[in-house]
Order: sequence, then structure tokens, then C-alpha cells
Amino acid sequence: MSLQTRACLMSKPVLHDPLRNPSAASDAGQPEPPAGERRPADQEMARVLKTRPLRMAADPSSGAVAYWKHDALHDIVKPMVDHVIMTYPAGSQQLERRTGRAAAIGTARPGVVTIIPAGSTSRWDIHQSMHVVQLYLPHATLERVAVEAEGAAPGDLLERTAHPDPITSRLLLSAADALDGARALDALFRHQLTDLLANRLLSAHAGVHATVQATMGGLAPAALRRAIERLRSDSDADVSLAALATDAGLSRFHFCRAFKDSTGLSPHAWLRQHRLEQAMNMLRDTDASVVSIAAALGYGSQTAFAAAFRKLTGETPSDWRRRLR
Repeated sequence: MSLQTRACLMSKPVLHDPLRNPSAASDAGQPEPPAGERRPADQEMARVLKTRPLRMAADPSSGAVAYWKHDALHDIVKPMVDHVIMTYPAGSQQLERRTGRAAAIGTARPGVVTIIPAGSTSRWDIHQSMHVVQLYLPHATLERVAVEAEGAAPGDLLERTAHPDPITSRLLLSAADALDGARALDALFRHQLTDLLANRLLSAHAGVHATVQATMGGLAPAALRRAIERLRSDSDADVSLAALATDAGLSRFHFCRAFKDSTGLSPHAWLRQHRLEQAMNMLRDTDASVVSIAAALGYGSQTAFAAAFRKLTGETPSDWRRRLR
């Protein structure tokens, strides 16, 4: 397969802009949903924040992650379909939240999380501009992860305002870091992180504590071979966590654990290492430009490819190639 053909297959961004959806309500005359109807979280956030996300990626089987920069706001967040979990990459900013007669005041800063449970409504007052990372998590995802982990059925998520939780905060910031880069690689990473986040929310922020049962053992040899073949595919094969788990006849939760037991790496880490090996071979054995190699490997830009390559090798692709020649 040629570099150009592979680029066409693999370089389509998995991005979503809620303000391009004509059903996304805004203050500029878009109709409000009927009373009692829940709005998609990305549309409601676009209405309240009065802007579009700087970056966003959505996966129907998992949810969506969005990175926003917004101005001060004083508005009511109306009921949404999904749970909204958010954290703050930098700075310090006071938040005021009112739900019915209850009021909460917190400080948005790295290491804390805020949770808006699906279906809830509250008044928010934020007095300065700020950056925020948000996860839009379907309740069905929580239920699936609880079943796969053989835990108790999840209750409603608890309402949190700038609640200290560095584990959830770090996971969510890692998901935001994967909004730029290789489509298949970063989508697989987001799938794994979303499941990890769901497990964390079930254990720390659910009305009913869900206990995750330990699992032992790796993949059967045939299942491992099928997984490796799918991950190595240079075609437009589906390398989502759902597809890998289905091939192995396992839930996503158990597949991730079994794959790591077998290989020592998570599926995302294995694919990242494989893509790096592909990049090195192409840089060493061909005269293809760095731009062409980045596109062939599914990266959205040369900059994203160079950053990923340098993170793993300590060198830019061009410097690495020059050193070998």
C-alpha cells in the first residue's frame, strides 16, 4: 500500500464541533428543548460557555473528551444526557455552584475534580476566564464497566465541586493529551482511559460503592495472535478496544488486563511502540518526507508526529534520520 493511500485511510480526524450542529442551543435564538428533556452534554456546555472547545474527540462507545477555554460565566446548567466530569490543567479560580437551596464554593486547580451528574441542574458563577478539561460519560458506560468488572450495579454519581482527587484529575488530563496525534492510536488510548476513569468514578464518586474483582491470567495464544494481527494491520482495520475485546471473546475490562499479562504492555502502549518501530523503519529505509510518514502512520500533523517521536526517543524524526545516515 502506498504512503498516499495509507494517509487517506488513516488521517481523518475524530473530532466533533458542537457549535456546527444546528440543534445546539445558544443565546442567539436557538430553541430551548422541551421542559424535562435532557440535552447532549457537548451542546449544553457550548450554550453555557458561549464558545466552542479548543479540541474535542468523541467515541460513541465511550463518550467524549473536550478541552475548553472560556470566559467568566453566570448561568444555569440545564439537565444533560451524560455525566460531566471535569478537571483543571492550571491556575486557581473560585467556583460557586447552587443546586436548589444548597450552595458549594470551591477552588478550581490542578488535582481537583467537579462532577455534574446526568439529569441534574445547577446555577454556576465563575468570575474569570479559565481552562477546563471535560469528560462526557454516558451512564451506560458506567453500567457496562461495573458489569465487566463484576462489581455492584452503579448508583448515581455524587455531585462534586472542586473535590480533591488527584488520580481522576491525572487520568482526565492524560485523556486530553491524546486529543492530538494519530487517530487509531489516540482513540485506543482514550478507550482505555475512559474505562479506567469509569472504574475510578465507581469506586470514589458513586452512590453505591462498586468493588472491582481481580482477574488472573493472560490471553490464550490464538486470541493474542488475533489481537496482534489486528494491531499490526496497515489497512483501515478497526483497532478500537471494543473490536479487540470482541475478537478475544472478552469484555473490554478483562481484555485489557489479559493483554497486559501476556505482553507486559497495555494495548495502547503496544500499538504506540509498534508505530514507533514503523516510523524508524520508514525513516531509515526510505526517502519519504517526515510529513508523508506522519500521514501514513495516521498522525493529524507533522508536529503531532514529531512530538510523539521525540517523547519516546529524545530526538526529532529528522535528527534521528540524520544520525543514522
